[in-house]
Amino acid sequence: MPQSIRTIAVVVVTYNSAHLLADLVGSLPGGLAGLGWHLVIADNASADETVATARRLAAEATVVETGRNGGYAAGINAGVAAALAADPDLDAVLVLNPDVRLEPGCVVALARELALPAGGRPGVGVAVPRLVDAEGRLIESMRGAPSLVRAFADAVVGANRAGRVRWAGEIVASPAEYERVQDTDWAEGSTQLISAACWRACGPWDESYFLYSEETEFHLRAGDRGFRVRFVPEARAVHLGGESTTSPGLWALLVANRVRLFTARRGRVQGAAYWLMVLARECSRALLGKQTSRRAVRTLVSRRRMKAPRGPEWVASA
Repeated sequence: MPQSIRTIAVVVVTYNSAHLLADLVGSLPGGLAGLGWHLVIADNASADETVATARRLAAEATVVETGRNGGYAAGINAGVAAALAADPDLDAVLVLNPDVRLEPGCVVALARELALPAGGRPGVGVAVPRLVDAEGRLIESMRGAPSLVRAFADAVVGANRAGRVRWAGEIVASPAEYERVQDTDWAEGSTQLISAACWRACGPWDESYFLYSEETEFHLRAGDRGFRVRFVPEARAVHLGGESTTSPGLWALLVANRVRLFTARRGRVQGAAYWLMVLARECSRALLGKQTSRRAVRTLVSRRRMKAPRGPEWVASA
């Protein structure tokens, strides 16, 4: 066990997740073997039996009922706040989606990376594992920072083709890249170990994104403060996946938040150019009949939609 990582708060954000909890909870002892940890479940006003199921399956867990569906970031913030109130000396926070299943030894491997010395610099603030889907297929979880070059390549040749060249694509799409330990600008947010030092330096996640781009914003903000995000292939987990590629409302939210984040970091002039490239990409896919892209185009060209608060009502009406 890494000597500098002794206690971990495992924060799981749930929303109508009762059917997922048994397998998640069952994977935690093996995934966290050798580490001290406490489970915190932050529930975003589930309408099913999520809270009752959590209390039955994990009687020692802390269950935080937020009272509203404020989004993924809001759930994380509520869970971490509860964890820090109970133990201000936490060494790290493990953020998990409820549809994640940890492989044995996963978190120990992540914790070793957080414990590496960094020559006086803040060092590794976030460690992420190698992810596969329910069928065992690699999930391309590493990402490059959003840029105009990457947006252009995505619009012209598509994200997966562009991602075969590290500097050209936002998605890191070469399987060989997932066989070695390396730093990445940001990574898919379903499974990540965040050091307490990184959390304290960066502060809470930005709740205004509701869903999608919140992990991007946090990882890039960590990078701004000198922390690195590290991919650790020895650490392994299964992520069953979500609906963003099939739900028009969720895809529209994902696309809108990408533009919003880029504009917030780069300013309105570059943001307008980025918006244009993203619009071109979605228009080309819409012409091929993709309903998700048609919804995204309608969102991108609507000033009201782009400025509207993001939340469940926004997604439902998108």
